[in-house]
Amino acid sequence: MLRFQTAGESHGQCLTAWVSGLPLGVPVDLAFINRELRRRQAGYGRGGRMKIEQDQVQILSGVRHGQTIGAPITLQIENKDWSHWEDALPVEDAPGAAEKQRRLTQPRPGHADLAGALKFNLKDARYIVERASARETAARVAAGALAKLFLRPFGLEVLSHTVAIGSHRLERQAGWEEVVAACEETDAEIRCVDPQLSGAMKKLIDHAIAARDSLGGVFEVLAHNVPPGLGSHAHWDERLDARLAQALMSIQAVKAVEIGTGVTNAAAFGSQVHDEIGYDPARRRFTRASNHAGGLEGGITNGEDVIVRGYLKPISTLRRPLPSVDLETKQPVKAAYERSDVCVVPAAGVISEAMVALVLAAAVREKFGGDTLEEALRSFSAYQQQLEEF
Repeated sequence: MLRFQTAGESHGQCLTAWVSGLPLGVPVDLAFINRELRRRQAGYGRGGRMKIEQDQVQILSGVRHGQTIGAPITLQIENKDWSHWEDALPVEDAPGAAEKQRRLTQPRPGHADLAGALKFNLKDARYIVERASARETAARVAAGALAKLFLRPFGLEVLSHTVAIGSHRLERQAGWEEVVAACEETDAEIRCVDPQLSGAMKKLIDHAIAARDSLGGVFEVLAHNVPPGLGSHAHWDERLDARLAQALMSIQAVKAVEIGTGVTNAAAFGSQVHDEIGYDPARRRFTRASNHAGGLEGGITNGEDVIVRGYLKPISTLRRPLPSVDLETKQPVKAAYERSDVCVVPAAGVISEAMVALVLAAAVREKFGGDTLEEALRSFSAYQQQLEEF
């Protein structure tokens, strides 16, 4: 079973990720993992924190001589900003530490501040803020990069692009080649397949910056070359579409998830929605005239690209703070301001790629098994032959 967990706080010493369940023999490319971390840090509308951090991964266990060894893998990413917070958030208590603590008693609407403070009976939401922060997702991206490296030999690829920022939206389905091109652009600040729309999105972000506001949007993740048969219809928690939805909903600020064209499907007739089935004798495979289902039917992949969209609310921290109430005095105040971004839709896409890759990697492990990558690939090859002979 492929599993992962993360640990660490936004301004703590480091972030860590623990990944278990990868077979022996997966090539591990450190440069690729660090490239994924840089993609997460990029994007138009990011805040000052990204100028401080230069995320690089250090592998502490589970990899030797450039390959996985079938043991749990520990990844670590240093927080450069820790040097500015060491006195405020020491691991061990020390005389005078209380005076240096950066308390947060003005909860921000839309953030976990108040809900977490009530849950833990805290009049200071600092500890809630530190772990609830989206800084945690750097560890997810590192773990997801390992999942992508595992999926490579099976031919599976996962990328994302920006569908909407604020009111500006791409009104068509993007093809895989377009998404690849958008991700390879040197100036991939927006990562939208339409250059003209990208310019309009940048202007909208500029407006939000000037207004000291924030913007949300929609990103789309595409998984390419996904074989049919991953996931299951048998149990609610084995349905792959449900697992993907949970994975994306777990990302900070994501408030809705869509598989394929699920939102517009709800307002259409069945004859307009369901993907007609054909057969290509030359390729010896079943085909679809469309992909409204997003590559998933009955909780199982059907051989088309898996398409998942995440709807990201505007960032909760505003440079023009909203009204709030102080946790201690219960008096009206302005919400706290923590250094933050204005728009993170392209970065959220990269984080979602990692989560989709982790879910698909787990499904591939379940389907093809194997203690080594070589053994899993033999099982995969036999399955491909079975599909051709169907």
